[in-house]
Amino acid sequence: MALPPQLRAIQHHLRTAAEHENRDPVVAYYCRLYAMQTGIKLDSKTPECRKFLVNLMDQLETMKKQLGDNDSIVQEVVGNAHIENYALKMFLYADNEDRQGRFHKNMIKSFYSSSLLLDVLSVFGELSEENIQHRKYARWKATYIHNCLKNGETPEAGPIAMEDDEDAGEYGAGGFSHGASFRGGPPSGSFEERDQSPGPGAGPGIGFAPGPGSVPSGPPNTNFNNIHIPPGAHAPANTPAELPPPTEPVKPVPVPRSMSSVDPALLNAQQEGGVHLTPEDFTKAQKYCKYAGSALQYEDVGTAVQNLQKALKLLTTGRE
Repeated sequence: MALPPQLRAIQHHLRTAAEHENRDPVVAYYCRLYAMQTGIKLDSKTPECRKFLVNLMDQLETMKKQLGDNDSIVQEVVGNAHIENYALKMFLYADNEDRQGRFHKNMIKSFYSSSLLLDVLSVFGELSEENIQHRKYARWKATYIHNCLKNGETPEAGPIAMEDDEDAGEYGAGGFSHGASFRGGPPSGSFEERDQSPGPGAGPGIGFAPGPGSVPSGPPNTNFNNIHIPPGAHAPANTPAELPPPTEPVKPVPVPRSMSSVDPALLNAQQEGGVHLTPEDFTKAQKYCKYAGSALQYEDVGTAVQNLQKALKLLTTGRE
């Protein structure tokens, strides 16, 4: 069924859902859930919009039954972590390509797709300030690089200052000096229309610097299959084939792992007397444990320890 013009703002979220139908049904499900919730806010009264949204609801119900034994669907906290990790891995991939000055349509699409998935996180509640900034930067970078290449200009690699776009609305993005911003989607004839290739997978950790004079944060990058990534993260499964080969062969360099210090007070922690934990506290503790598990999938010991310490402190003291 054709998308009504009134619901144009959700077209790219629905396209992302379609692209992940087989690759990651959980991502497809939550993209459609976001599209439905947003579509209801946009227009649920006109006949064509109502019909479209009812069909979308039916599709979601079918998917929910098919994925009924998937923890990411049954437990929101797990679903939240799944989508966030997936979005940040796409950002990580695009950000590293950007920092290395490798500008191509797959990295542009990865930037933009990560911003769409950060939109989707709003189905779980308010976005964190960090994710709001990541979303704005990713959408801005996608537009900036796309327009530079379109105009035959060389984009500036790595984090650079953004020009604030105070008029950017719910579906807007940060403006930039080349005079383009996208509201509800990228510019006409952009990478979204031309490139339907799969993007990268999911994982934690990014380097983001929004202000002028910013420098990349975190440990030095190490080479892995010609993709520069920070220690503790894996290269995306669908690395684009058109990446230029390195100028000279580079052998992988082992990266020493640093262990995070553990708070001694938490080693033999017992719940303090009189501590009353609310349902929100239990949800937060589950979230920290889930993030720790996700970090271990990417061998990020430091992040795992930090999140487990947060969960343990919350459960024993009732405070974060």
